[in-house]
Amino acid sequence: MSLRQGLRLNLVMKQSATVFFCVLLLSAPVAAGDKTDVVFMKNGDRLTCEIKGLDSGVLYVSVDYLLGTQSLEWSKVEHLQSKHLFIVKTQDGSTYTGTLSTVETERVRPVKLQVVETEGQTVVLDPMQVVQAEQSSEKFLQRFNGAINSGIIYSKGNQTTQYNLSSDVEYPRERWSAGAAFSSSLSTSSGVTASTRNDVTLNSMRLLQWDNWFYSGQGDFLQSSEQGIKLQSTLGGGIGRYLKNTNHLQVSLLAGLAWQGTKYEQSSVSLPEQNIAAALIAAKLKLYRFDKTHLDVAALVLPVLSEPGRLKFATNVGYYVKFLGDFTWNVSFYANWDNRPPPGFAGSDYGTSSGLGWTFGNR
Repeated sequence: MSLRQGLRLNLVMKQSATVFFCVLLLSAPVAAGDKTDVVFMKNGDRLTCEIKGLDSGVLYVSVDYLLGTQSLEWSKVEHLQSKHLFIVKTQDGSTYTGTLSTVETERVRPVKLQVVETEGQTVVLDPMQVVQAEQSSEKFLQRFNGAINSGIIYSKGNQTTQYNLSSDVEYPRERWSAGAAFSSSLSTSSGVTASTRNDVTLNSMRLLQWDNWFYSGQGDFLQSSEQGIKLQSTLGGGIGRYLKNTNHLQVSLLAGLAWQGTKYEQSSVSLPEQNIAAALIAAKLKLYRFDKTHLDVAALVLPVLSEPGRLKFATNVGYYVKFLGDFTWNVSFYANWDNRPPPGFAGSDYGTSSGLGWTFGNR
């Protein structure tokens, strides 16, 4: 490995480690919650626990003397009481914040969920209409959700090393949310220039008064040695709608405008910064079974308005499986395409990775 490659590797590792420990610091207050909730089952069992959430007819709880999150069949719950704050979202886009309890009903009828909001109002909901009920908190740091994932491959034969590190943090509230994500990958081999890719994404969204409509803004900052991109900054936003919003599936579509500035640089070629204006079309799909498996698919299309005929496309796919407590095994895929890159520069960059991860909060 050359001196230049070694310095680049050292710099990337330092940047990745900084982000890793920042996310870890944020997650520390969230890792353990008070086990003061009470769940009574219809067979007479009483469970003191921490209620993590309700999803698809299953109540998920954490118990001090059991590893990981436990699943309880909602139809067999007689009564529950929790002093924790929850953000409850329904299929029509309505959201509520408050403490949870159950309403007494006839035994032949399903249990009703009661939300006592912070303003003192009480709302009674059919659990089948609840898309998500996730624990929140009055404390700022305890509201974060997120994950940290990493993987590494080494081969002695040609001294090949590949590694990837990614993390994401989300701050959910009743009518809005904000988040950040970071991913870094490096591939180096004896006699070959190291290939690096670093990507930072910031996003926010707020629900509108109409059912399932929202507006959103995002920023993305990309470095890719494969495409000769020294720094690509993308800023955009628009109006979106949840096309499907159920316990197992969430599909959203957003349309708006974006600006993108790109600095290209290779060992022998350097170009002035390119600035473009583009339409923005973004789609997201989330398919999940709470606390077991999770599939995320995000796609971004940028038809360039300032250069008619030019099209840019990016996608990220992640699949996660929990196998022990909050630890996961994950597979991810990323791709970027540009149908009209500058002469001498690659029009695409894509890759896949797998490894272990850890989730915190309500992930």
